[in-house]
Amino acid sequence: MTMTTEIKISLYEQDYQLWLDQTLVQLRTGDFNNIDLENLIEEVESLGKSDKHAISSYLMRLFEHLLKLKYWESEREMCLRGWLVEIANFRIEIEKRLETSPSLKTFLQDNFAKQYKNGRKLFLQASNLDPRSIPEQPCFTLDRALDENWLP
Repeated sequence: MTMTTEIKISLYEQDYQLWLDQTLVQLRTGDFNNIDLENLIEEVESLGKSDKHAISSYLMRLFEHLLKLKYWESEREMCLRGWLVEIANFRIEIEKRLETSPSLKTFLQDNFAKQYKNGRKLFLQASNLDPRSIPEQPCFTLDRALDENWLP
């Protein structure tokens, strides 16, 4: 390991913001020989994982609230407004991520069943309803779930 690499790794570990600022300057000025490439690659990979995690989480919570709206009758009157606000919020957050990264739509489609299952699990924990009364498979499509004009 060279002295330069030790300093950059140390800077990354000691002051992330300073490392980030320095890396941006190096990229902008074309100083590619001194860039801490290992940590830069790790950070870029992390960005993609973060977006996928966020969009999966929003989808799961959207499904949870769509199920609340459809099946949790005893709480509907008291909670309806909050559920509707949450449904709108999760749709907006998903839409924002899809606007900046349209390829995440394929990721959503690939994770549709998994996130429905997770949302169903959260819903059942919150509602304490009989699991047999809630479909194990989604009763709507991804497009329908994301459609701001659709409710179950």
